[in-house]
Formats: sequence, C-alpha cells, structure tokens
Amino acid sequence: MRQEWDLFLAPYSQAVDELKVKLRGIRKQYQQENEHVPIEFVTGRVKPVDSILNKAELREIPLERLESDMEDIAGLRIMCQFVEDIYQVVELLRKRNDLEIVVEKDYITNKKPSGYRSYHLVCQYPVQLTHEEKKILVEIQIRTLSMNFWATIEHSLNYKYQGEYPEEIRQRLQKTAESAFQLDEEMSKIREEIKEAQRIFSYDKRQEQKKGRSKRSFWEAENNENWGR
Repeated sequence: MRQEWDLFLAPYSQAVDELKVKLRGIRKQYQQENEHVPIEFVTGRVKPVDSILNKAELREIPLERLESDMEDIAGLRIMCQFVEDIYQVVELLRKRNDLEIVVEKDYITNKKPSGYRSYHLVCQYPVQLTHEEKKILVEIQIRTLSMNFWATIEHSLNYKYQGEYPEEIRQRLQKTAESAFQLDEEMSKIREEIKEAQRIFSYDKRQEQKKGRSKRSFWEAENNENWGR
C-alpha cells in the first residue's frame, strides 16, 4: 500500500519541485535586473497520505477521483511584501504557457468570515513522466507575510478546536486579521519609498560583492605567482 501511494504521489512531488525552481528563477531575474521583486520567497509541499484520506472522507471524495476532485494534493505558497505584488504575481502566472489556471479565488477582496485573506489559484501543470505526460492539479496560494503569519496561527488554533472556536477566540482572530491587513495597507502607502531603499541596498551590495571578487582575483594571481617562484 505504501508503494502504491509513493507511485501515486510521485508526479505531485515532481510538479512541486519543478514549479519551485521556476518561481525562484523569476525572483532571480528581477534581482538581476535591479527591479522590485514581487516574490519574497516560495515554499511547497505534497499533502501527506493521512491528510489526503481525512479530507477525502470529510468531502466525500472517492479515492478513484482524487486526481480530479482534490485540488491541493500539490501545493505551493508564494510570499509577497505588498498586496500589490500579489496581483502582479497572478498576472505573471496567467501569462505563462507551461500551466493553465482553472480556478481563481480572491480571498483578499472577498475575505472569509474568519478574516482569512489570500489569493488562491488552482492550476493544471503538465509533468513529463517516463512514458507519458500527466496533468497535475496544483494549488498556489499567494499572500503577504502578515497574511501568512495570521493564517499560520489560525491554522494551529483550528487544529486544536476543529473549527469550533470559543466566541472570544473567534472575535480576537477577526480583530487580529484586520490588524494584519491594516499593516499591509500602511506598507502599501509607503511602498515606493521602501522599493527605492531596497534598490539602493541591492545595488550597493552588488558593488561590494564585485569589489570582493576583484580583491580575491588579485590575491589569487599574486599567490599563483609566488607559488611558481
């Protein structure tokens, strides 16, 4: 049985690994062009077998329909500095020809009753296997760092209370969700100042690295000359 699950999940793991590399490649290109990077960092995971089985039971999904009916077996999360970056990343993904967006859920404009905010995309991504191409459903969540902090705490509490929060906890969660979003809104108001500061910092850091390489090259040349004496 374990081997069967390993075979079933292998394409999902491949999809997550490939997309992480591609998304990090986008981040690197922005850095090389000394532009503001809309992607802060990327994480990914394949849902554990016990979580798949629990969700299948909860949602009444037959095991033979997991590939078509469970959208988040493969999951990626993209962190952004600003809310505006989230929509920029969504546009970047819409323009790609190596995946197809099949579902969009904007929980930023339309937050959940709990206060949860994030942007969700469900994409079909083609994985090249030994003898065939397999299209895998991948859920991509795009959110700011403050949204992610809140969602991580809420997820832990939800695990404890199984969604049945005490009223005081529920109200506090909603209040902190609004506080987190207010932080995002304030940062958006000064984002041009922040972006300019980051550009200056990145430029200065690259110049220091170039100087460091030049010094190393000089000392390596000197060392080689001395070695030959």
